[in-house]
Amino acid sequence: MAQTPQPIPGGPTARPRWRIGLFLPFLLLAALVLAWTIGWFVIRAKAQSEMDAWFAREAQAGRDWTCTDRSITGFPFRLELRCASVRFARSDSRFTLGPITALVQIYDPRHVLLQAAGPFTVQQGDVGADVTWTSLAASVHAASDGFSRASLVVDGPKGVVTAPDPGPIDFAVGHLELHARPTPGRFATDGAVDVSLRLAKAAVPRLDALTGSADPADLDLDTTIEQATVLRTGTIARELEKWRQAEGRLDVTQLALVKGERRLQAKGAVGLDGQHRPEGRFELRALGLEALVGQVMGQRFGADKGALIGNIVGQFLGGLRRKEAGDAPAAEAAPDALKPLPTLKLGDGRLMLGPFAVPNVVLPPLY
Repeated sequence: MAQTPQPIPGGPTARPRWRIGLFLPFLLLAALVLAWTIGWFVIRAKAQSEMDAWFAREAQAGRDWTCTDRSITGFPFRLELRCASVRFARSDSRFTLGPITALVQIYDPRHVLLQAAGPFTVQQGDVGADVTWTSLAASVHAASDGFSRASLVVDGPKGVVTAPDPGPIDFAVGHLELHARPTPGRFATDGAVDVSLRLAKAAVPRLDALTGSADPADLDLDTTIEQATVLRTGTIARELEKWRQAEGRLDVTQLALVKGERRLQAKGAVGLDGQHRPEGRFELRALGLEALVGQVMGQRFGADKGALIGNIVGQFLGGLRRKEAGDAPAAEAAPDALKPLPTLKLGDGRLMLGPFAVPNVVLPPLY
């Protein structure tokens, strides 16, 4: 029989084989988790120090910010800044805001999400406002030269604006959306920013008597703010004056207002004159506003003459409508077609509708 070889006494012994290859993935994962944890706490500490430095710079500029019960959480993949409340104060204004949460993903630090709860209280001289809402969410996509887009979505905002004249104004809105982005091709040269505003089921009771309708209104506004990049966080008067001197202008590409059976569309532009008053002009199209024109004119010329002017305006607009429809009979024209109104002009502190000055309306300086 074959003999099994025996180890030579005193000879070299066989070394055990290390099975490090089995544990290497787990060791690398543990190292990665440790490095990520250290990195997250380093990023949080840097964010805290930068916020402290920003608050200090703002205070030196006369703007005091307070974030009560500030905390930064969100480990491991994001940073969440939480404030039980936010307060701001400077020489000309102040505001307070309920709890807020600002969120940034570690892998996308330029995208900031914000959620806030009311109430929001603001005071600017003799003018103030108190606002609450059901939900509020905002987002900002930052860029090297500013931002690429920003959005604000609010459900159920309502509140009151107080001022010495005309007094408290209550308002309520079912839904609000505000979006902004740098105007393509014009941001670098004109500092232009596109702004889109949507209001659904907006109610301002004090305006119902003027418009003759208690129906809620829907508003769509698309506009471009030229020289928006000159605006900073200074006082309102200072920032508006900088914007005026830079020849800033508000270009309204579309404004659509629907209130019950009445509709209004407008486009035009407005800026500020040397006396800090609105100055510009708008082309209008409307439906169902003849009675409103008569009511407004009646405040100046009396009810009978106002009604006569409203009737004349209605016939004039009807003539324009038939002309645009190719001289078709009025019965054949679309009943819901919007009719052109005389040009609305803002200038010298007055509001002109065609050749007529709108009575009891004075455009005061904004600052």
